[in-house]
Amino acid sequence: METALENLSKEDLIKVISSRDELIKSLSQDTSKKDEEIDYLKSQLAMYKRMQFGQKRERFEGDPNQTMLPFEADPAEVVQQQEEIKEKIEYTRKRPNHKGRAKLPAHLPVKEVEIHPEGDLSQMICIGKEITEELECEPAKFYIKRYIRYKYAAKDKSAVAIAELPERVIDKGIPGSGLLAMILTAKYMDHLPLYRQKQIFARENIQIPSSTIEGWTRQALEKLEPLYEKLVFDTKVQGYLQVDETPIKVLDSDKKGAAHQGYFWVYHSPLDKTVLFDYNPSRGGIAAVPMLGNFKGYLQTDGYAVYDKYAKKKEVTHLACWAHARREFEKALDNDKERAEKALLMIQKLYAIERKSKQENLSAEQTKELRLTESLPVINELGKWIFEEIKSTLPKSQIGKAMAYAYARWDALSAYLYDGRLLIDNNLVENAIRPVALGRKNWLFAGSHEAAQRSAMIYSFFAICKKHEVNPFQWLKYALENIMSINHKNLKDLYPQNFKNKPTCSL
Repeated sequence: METALENLSKEDLIKVISSRDELIKSLSQDTSKKDEEIDYLKSQLAMYKRMQFGQKRERFEGDPNQTMLPFEADPAEVVQQQEEIKEKIEYTRKRPNHKGRAKLPAHLPVKEVEIHPEGDLSQMICIGKEITEELECEPAKFYIKRYIRYKYAAKDKSAVAIAELPERVIDKGIPGSGLLAMILTAKYMDHLPLYRQKQIFARENIQIPSSTIEGWTRQALEKLEPLYEKLVFDTKVQGYLQVDETPIKVLDSDKKGAAHQGYFWVYHSPLDKTVLFDYNPSRGGIAAVPMLGNFKGYLQTDGYAVYDKYAKKKEVTHLACWAHARREFEKALDNDKERAEKALLMIQKLYAIERKSKQENLSAEQTKELRLTESLPVINELGKWIFEEIKSTLPKSQIGKAMAYAYARWDALSAYLYDGRLLIDNNLVENAIRPVALGRKNWLFAGSHEAAQRSAMIYSFFAICKKHEVNPFQWLKYALENIMSINHKNLKDLYPQNFKNKPTCSL
């Protein structure tokens, strides 16, 4: 080999050395690339292990050596158990260490039950009484509401008078406003599917076909459409909206035997505490055009790329969500604990400042001043740290992804400092979506795209009820009774936040 090299000219020798250097460089690059891939795969494996083996729920595996359960207990054990039950009953009657009774609601009706001593009381006089109260209830009470309209005629039979029948939710239908309100509240607020409600009716010996209950639900929701359209208009002109979306399965699908994946687009106005659900078959950016096409003001979203089109508009100030940025760093705890914890600690300081503002009940101006004084230095420190650290971080690692997520949205993450009324994260709109997730586990899907939109409508109003602490059943009953007769100029009076709620019990 050495002899062969010695016989080479100077130019050829340079070429050989250059080729060797390129080969070494290529091998080094391949090794570096493989190291990056290995680190990335390790971080993914760590995250999946955390997801798989984290304390999400209890797991149980049966013992294969376990014997069959006995069908009958030993007679001696039965006697012993009966004695223990007797002692337990006597113990619970004495109510040891009882700390006092909860105060009963004053607005509830009282049903009195008088109890006199047994035996002859003719030779005795009453010297007082002791009163004991308990909270009791009856199952849903069904009754028939019968309208009896009397006819009057003039003595000369020239005219006949009869009172007009009050407006009814379903013309010529049998359900009253209270029954319809109960059905809708049970389904969309308490997540009780219609077939279970049918079973409740059957227990009271009221047989109603499923198709009839479904028809009642549809017709009742259709009555609320004018109110919903007014809510859509009012939401469009809000100057600060939080937006998010959540999936819903719809049976109306182009594929036979498959359900269509539709989406609820949810718009929350933090200043007015109103929520609007809007259904669309798509998750594409075009779905938000009706609501955000002409939007002007502050728009707060997560990192979904669809919102970028609206966020870049000149009239829009985009706010990102610190909760989403924090979640990315939480995922990186198993990948790079030291740096992930450093970032989480600084984000924790930002939330501590927000809690301080709420606890001290600061005004919007005072909150802005507090943020500029205390939050801004933390944000600047975190931003400089990410800028320096991201240069030496593998982009595909989880810590790299967390840094990249925050770095790409830094201006939007800092924008909540502009006004004390703006929020640090998008959590309130996510909270408004939670009832939908519970509903999906119970009624599973919507029967059609139209049914999904009607569901969006009632979800909107019930979410507003929750935010303003309004009894949803009482509001809905009132709205159904009045929406057909109210002047269209006063339609906003039927909004849940404008409903004068009756007292509710609180124990």
